[in-house]
Amino acid sequence: MKERDAAKLYMKELFAGLGLYMLLLVAALRLAERMPDGVLRTALLLSPMLGFALALWAIVRQFARMDEYIRRFQLENMAIAAAVTAGWTFTYGFLESAGFPRLSMFSVWPVMGAVWGGLCFIRPWIGK
Repeated sequence: MKERDAAKLYMKELFAGLGLYMLLLVAALRLAERMPDGVLRTALLLSPMLGFALALWAIVRQFARMDEYIRRFQLENMAIAAAVTAGWTFTYGFLESAGFPRLSMFSVWPVMGAVWGGLCFIRPWIGK
């Protein structure tokens, strides 16, 4: 499969998973407002993870389709992004002890995703 065809297939698979995630998220949040606490409400609030699982599956499939150089480049970017995110969360833990507001775990992935995306854009320009 050519790289361009693989990229198109990846985008279709990824956005299908993310679209399902968004639909389930909106539905779950609206429906859960009126439900009493319990197992059913918890299951409903976890249902958007089905869409996330499909998006994750698309990412795994795309890595399998990549050539060795691109795979290595992306895995290096992910490792750097994970390290930067770990450093940021560890540092912010100390800032919380100093009185800064507590952050939700929902803030971790956007930071990691932004660093990963930034690295994918910047690294080809700086040569490494």
